[in-house]
Amino acid sequence: MTDPTLSGPGSRALEGSPEQIAGELRLERQTDEGAQELRRTKEVVLAGGPWPELDDQDSTMLINMGPQHPSTHGVLRIMLELDSEVVIQAKPVVGYLHTGMEKTGEELTYVQGATNVTRMDYASPLSNELVFSLAVENLLGVEVPPRAMWMRMMLVELNRISSHLLFQATNGMDLGAVSMMLYGWREREEVLRFLERVTGLRMNHNFIRPGGLAADLTDGWQEDVLNVCDLVEEGVQDYDDLLSGNPIWLERTVGIGKITTEQALALGATGPILRSTGFAWDLRKSQPYLPYDEVDFDVIYTTNGDVFDRYRIRLYEILESVKIVRQCVDRMPLGDYRVQDLKVTPPPRARIDESMEALIHHFKLFTEGFKVPPGETYVAVESPRGEIGCYLVSDGSGKPVRLHIRGPSFYNLQSMAPMMEGSMVADGVAIISSVDPIMGEVDR
Repeated sequence: MTDPTLSGPGSRALEGSPEQIAGELRLERQTDEGAQELRRTKEVVLAGGPWPELDDQDSTMLINMGPQHPSTHGVLRIMLELDSEVVIQAKPVVGYLHTGMEKTGEELTYVQGATNVTRMDYASPLSNELVFSLAVENLLGVEVPPRAMWMRMMLVELNRISSHLLFQATNGMDLGAVSMMLYGWREREEVLRFLERVTGLRMNHNFIRPGGLAADLTDGWQEDVLNVCDLVEEGVQDYDDLLSGNPIWLERTVGIGKITTEQALALGATGPILRSTGFAWDLRKSQPYLPYDEVDFDVIYTTNGDVFDRYRIRLYEILESVKIVRQCVDRMPLGDYRVQDLKVTPPPRARIDESMEALIHHFKLFTEGFKVPPGETYVAVESPRGEIGCYLVSDGSGKPVRLHIRGPSFYNLQSMAPMMEGSMVADGVAIISSVDPIMGEVDR
């Protein structure tokens, strides 16, 4: 599928076919006659041909891969139908981390809502807070000040960096590159340390709120964030040197878990999965929000749709986010960090000790919340995993009648089935890792 609007200015392709990338480094591990026949059968299946009929001596077996541990993709269960080591069918089974956050959100005020949604994608909580806040502001009909918009953009890009660093760390660990877990954690800690200085928390910040943000940036934030950018850029270079030309890494990732643009679109997959198929779709470019149309960055995409491409896209997206953060530092406007609407914004802390009216205003806002005009809205932003959307329905009270989140991980998991069919069991681990699902977002 080609579309000049999806691969024009503002998009950057990472060139190279799997064969060119692997070159002479590709290893031939299977040499015996039976393994060669198995590979030929696999090629027929991957090309769309029929799976050979089984005779009386042949049979398939069903096994469960997971769930093992209540974190990241550990609570994901994959039902596999195998013929020897070859995956015939794969079916994701979800629901092991179910928390009912959408239903809970309908019992919380709009002021309390951000504390709920921030816990869905716990690797990228600020994206959750942003999409919820934008949806509430749409219903309120308010526009946050310029400083608040630039602050939001800088923080969500830093969160994108930390999320992709987490992927690099765990993806390396999943494929046996244990040292990548240490290196990815090393830079991620510096990003989280800066976020903690600004928001007070490493995760689940409740910092981006309807009407703006909870507080202004701390003193000396410019120097701190630029230091973080320098460290992250050095780290990304280390990852690239360590993995991108490594023959074992190429053998485990190049040509593995391939998916086409048509398959990805049919399944609703977005983010790095869709962009790895050659479809350069990024909401920051295609449907700009915040001041994304005022900063210079590229949408990274590839054309092979395999595990290696999804690794490369996230690696280079880190550098694009660093580019955006540096521009935020240079162009951060002065002014308020939240709207000065007394119906939405609490009074300054200092006023609470000086004015009974301010104390009452603060108390009522955080106990009863504010009322939102009747209506419905849907807002979507680009999270590290793709399109995250928030659908809100208001009846004019202080709580939403309906809250629904379009979690990208939920849709991206569907792409796992076509990726895994015809692959080896060992490749299944690499494929699951390349999807980068966050189960708190899936089982919300």
